[in-house]
Amino acid sequence: MCALLKRHIIPTPSADGWTIVMVALSLRPRERPRRPPRVYDEAHCMWRFRRFRLLALSVLLVIAIVTVIVQLRKIAPPEGARLLPGADAFVYADLQWARRATILTGLPQIKRSPDYEQFVQDSGIDFERDLEQAALAVHYRAFGSPRYSAVLTGHIDAGRLASYLRRFSHSTETEEGVEIYSIPLQDQTLRAAILGPDMVALSNHEDAEVLRGVVIRSRKRASPFGGPSFLRAYYKRVPFASMAWVIARVDPKTTFAEIPQLPIGSVRSLQSPAVVVASARLIRAVHVKAEAFTASPEEARGLTEKLNAVLTLLRFSEAETPSGGPDADVKAFFESLKVAQDKDRSILTATMPLGFVRKVFRDPVTESEADATGKPVPKAPAAR
Repeated sequence: MCALLKRHIIPTPSADGWTIVMVALSLRPRERPRRPPRVYDEAHCMWRFRRFRLLALSVLLVIAIVTVIVQLRKIAPPEGARLLPGADAFVYADLQWARRATILTGLPQIKRSPDYEQFVQDSGIDFERDLEQAALAVHYRAFGSPRYSAVLTGHIDAGRLASYLRRFSHSTETEEGVEIYSIPLQDQTLRAAILGPDMVALSNHEDAEVLRGVVIRSRKRASPFGGPSFLRAYYKRVPFASMAWVIARVDPKTTFAEIPQLPIGSVRSLQSPAVVVASARLIRAVHVKAEAFTASPEEARGLTEKLNAVLTLLRFSEAETPSGGPDADVKAFFESLKVAQDKDRSILTATMPLGFVRKVFRDPVTESEADATGKPVPKAPAAR
């Protein structure tokens, strides 16, 4: 009976059937032996926590160092200005901003004097084309004209310039591997040094140590903490990305005919020494700002009142001038002039449209120089 059932009800699987059964059994998931739970002792947990904390502190330290470096670079004076010696006034200009904004485009070409033309041919340097940044230090003197020290940055041919300076120098000396040329110039001595492939230092100060100090500082120029203390103290008042600025001590008891008047007004408007910080920044237009740090709020109030009176006269004269009235750029400039007081500071602000800036650099044209069509005829370029 069992044999009959096996033959008719439960057939014996064939070779292919057994193969399928064996494959199915081999694919059946097997139970893996369970690993014993990992036991962490207190020492191991503390070690992992300390490693994580050390990694987090390292990342935060790197971020803090990068932030400090960026902030120091932002508030530090430009490299050329940091090399200057201590002085009573500092002037800086970045001509790259003006070229990028095409402020100098379309201006009448200046006729070169024979001496300057010879300098360009011999040294290969044309300041109108090659000068990018200029930093100037002004040294006041009790008697006589002031002395100047400058650091110029731009495209220079160091070999040709060295040959030119060596030709006119009466003596040379070496400081930190840099050759210093002493060139007689009227009743002064102009000292010059080539600091690098794109930087030149000049000084007509009587003390030869002034230019030697510039050379020594140029060997460690990367430090953001460098520069004269007076410059570092007031450079933070210069707006970020200013293309030109002036920081100067102003003493009303001392006048210098050769020092140009500062943008905030004449030194005679002050009763005691003050510090003037003036700057120009290019943001679609030239934004001018000048601050006078006076000795007291009362003196700042008096200076503000005098400057407001001057601005009133300027606006009145501009409105009465036939050629100035219809000009939109000139009108916008005069309307933007404002003077305000903030404690012991007198602040002047103005916005100069780019069209107004171009008009300032162009030669004025009088009505008698107009042709028959009524269009003005420009003057001949002035000699350098």
